[in-house]
Amino acid sequence: MQRYPRDMTGYGANPPDPRWPGGARIAVQIVLNYEEGGENNILHGDAASEAFLSEITGAQPWPGQRHWNMESIYEYGARAGFWRLHRMLSGLPVTVYGVATALARAPEQVAAMQAAGWEIASHGLKWVEHRDMPEAEERAQIAEAIRLHTEVTGEAPRGWYTGRCSMNTVRLVAETGQFAYVADEYADDLPYWRRVGDRDQLIVPYTLDVNDMRFAIQAGYAEGAQFARYITDSFDCLYAEGAAGRPAMLSIGLHCRLAGRPGRAQALQRALAHMAGHEGVWFATRLQIAEHWAATHPAPTRPRPSGMDRAAFVAAFGGIFEHSPWIAERAHALELGPTHDTARGVHSALARVFRSATEAERLGVLNAHPDLAGKLAAAKRLTPESTAEQASAGLDALTDAERAEFTALNTAYTEKFGFPFIIAVRDNTKATILAAFRRRLHQDRAAEFAEACRQVERIAELRLMEKLG
Repeated sequence: MQRYPRDMTGYGANPPDPRWPGGARIAVQIVLNYEEGGENNILHGDAASEAFLSEITGAQPWPGQRHWNMESIYEYGARAGFWRLHRMLSGLPVTVYGVATALARAPEQVAAMQAAGWEIASHGLKWVEHRDMPEAEERAQIAEAIRLHTEVTGEAPRGWYTGRCSMNTVRLVAETGQFAYVADEYADDLPYWRRVGDRDQLIVPYTLDVNDMRFAIQAGYAEGAQFARYITDSFDCLYAEGAAGRPAMLSIGLHCRLAGRPGRAQALQRALAHMAGHEGVWFATRLQIAEHWAATHPAPTRPRPSGMDRAAFVAAFGGIFEHSPWIAERAHALELGPTHDTARGVHSALARVFRSATEAERLGVLNAHPDLAGKLAAAKRLTPESTAEQASAGLDALTDAERAEFTALNTAYTEKFGFPFIIAVRDNTKATILAAFRRRLHQDRAAEFAEACRQVERIAELRLMEKLG
């Protein structure tokens, strides 16, 4: 089996209504990253100094050496930046992404976080790169991060965000089975469920754009006003969408050593005031959002076609194209993935096989379809799908005159084209079916063959939508 693990569909054109508490138009979630004291440092047993997210443009690691200036920038975050942001945000629900080793070196700050009622989620054991870390080592660091976090704060973390993660991170964290959410993804404006092994893990996606980290990278903010304007523009867009019936979530990412600087903090204050001046805004921690989502939109129980073995896939979808299980057999061998776990996703795979089949194979599919209101229907020998479809347009309750006309049209059509008249009955009424019958009898065979194939695909789509929702 070829399987593509990425989900390129998500919620599609119609995201679910999150039903935020109080009918809020938007959920606003503020993250304060607490990393100071957990960054790369030979004092921490690392091979080199930190080089990421600081005021030093183009910083490089210093192998085997302490970087005095870098250290002092991080210390500013703990000594001054944290307290400025704490005063500014203490009346709001905030989620702290706390690096466990940094929290262990910050008893005063941890006490202040807890006094403010903030959620303290895990930001890993150390603020280091994980991309090349062996899986076993990362698993051990996750376990140690949970242990140390619990020891320092008095309770285990319910949320997780590594940040500088590996391809294994989300899976390894989900395997622990103890997190209400994982945030190491950026794929949506709403939470979503990800299947990880034999369990469903809720993802509450984070942000790298509405994030003060852009003060410390080249394609970033040069002044606080840019950051404030970007926050308010993001808020205004999502707020308007919420008013139009599509509420979503705005995440705002802050760092003590970045947003905690006076010029940036002042701009952040203006953005907060702008958001607070609107009605229907739910300020929440990420844990509150996760718990609300899990209660309102629990993990889906629908089938996951991309995870089915061949026999199960064919059993489920072999009849979607009338009496043509070979289409499902070939579709199962395509590069399926989570994006195919919907009606239109399965339809795309099946239709690709049908379209690439030989003309003789497609003709066989056409001939597998019964006449409308024909002998098979009268003998009650249609498939359950065809029976329901013909009944939906009243073809199971024709008058004698209507039945005679259908019989004549069926005969004339089949004699001319060599296959039965096919139309997506659920899209039509008895009257429009008869009108199409009469009109299509005058087409040439090539045009009618193409039309019949389009109708076969539409019938399959409607069957899948009924089956999968």
